[in-house]
Amino acid sequence: MRSEALARLLSETGFADAERAPLAGDASTRRYERLILPNRRAILMDAAPSSESAPCPPSATPEQRRALGWNATSRLAASRVEAFVAVAAHLRALGLAAPEIYGVDIDSGYAVLEDLGEGLFAQVIPEGADEIALYEQAARVLAHVHAAPMPTRLNGPGGAQWPLLDYDALALEVNADLFVEWLPRAAEVRIDEAARARWEQVRDNLIVKALGFPRALTIRDYHAENLIWLPDREGLQRVGLLDFQDAVRGWRAWDFAMLLHDARRDVSPAAANAAIRAYLDATGANEAEFRRELAVLGAINAMRILGIFARLAGRDGKQRYLSFMPREWGHLARTLQHPALEDARAFVESVAKPYLERAA
Repeated sequence: MRSEALARLLSETGFADAERAPLAGDASTRRYERLILPNRRAILMDAAPSSESAPCPPSATPEQRRALGWNATSRLAASRVEAFVAVAAHLRALGLAAPEIYGVDIDSGYAVLEDLGEGLFAQVIPEGADEIALYEQAARVLAHVHAAPMPTRLNGPGGAQWPLLDYDALALEVNADLFVEWLPRAAEVRIDEAARARWEQVRDNLIVKALGFPRALTIRDYHAENLIWLPDREGLQRVGLLDFQDAVRGWRAWDFAMLLHDARRDVSPAAANAAIRAYLDATGANEAEFRRELAVLGAINAMRILGIFARLAGRDGKQRYLSFMPREWGHLARTLQHPALEDARAFVESVAKPYLERAA
């Protein structure tokens, strides 16, 4: 019984008598509670293994992955607690501020985590925190992560093990296809058979470009609502990390697309440029090559997110995601201005020109 496993874990970690306060959820199946004692706090993660389809087996063929469903083809992960624990251990070994794991029950899907507080970038910046300084530091964290050796398997406390899979052509295809599969159901986008055939050529060209970029460990959900500002700490420890269990062997610019092309807040041009400059200074990367990667992967990511938001609204009834879509159209419009995306820009203009015009 999961209830018995939870009671045992709370007792083992010293939180059996804690007050439990639910925290706001997101688009995932995970649930969180703050555990409150007079002199100690923690976060309870509830990620029941049965709540989602299976993650991608490392040796699965594309055909097997398609049969297994969404997580195996597109996401590769599945909100598994062992993924969070293993990735957290890796990030902490790199000297970064991922939560300490106080205890975990992998079979039941519970973990008790360090409480990093409530200073999300998305909250402290409107309250007066220096946006440029925070985004520069977030970029330096990415530089540190991307420069580190990239293992194929991660180990964490409590027996947690997790494979780091390649975000491959199938994952890119399935994610990019969300744009043409779901946007027509929630927006004035028209995709007939001829447009779909044209899309597949455009999509495949984008995938070829992406697969040619150098690989890096990619956190994926790296944005202002998953980053906590910890001003009392030093150096890279000032950026607290959340929601990294979907990490893969992806690309450096994917994390930057998530950071700078934020669906929920407008990142100022000054902060975006400062973040890119901090990253380039820390890594010595070529600016033109990096901006090309950011445009290509940013376009794929923006199309993916637009499709996901349309699906959340149309299939799941989560209408609030429609309010984020105009900002995401703006991100897509700006990435499509890059010369490397001429064919993609022409396609999107042919099927959704009014949205691009409103985003300009």
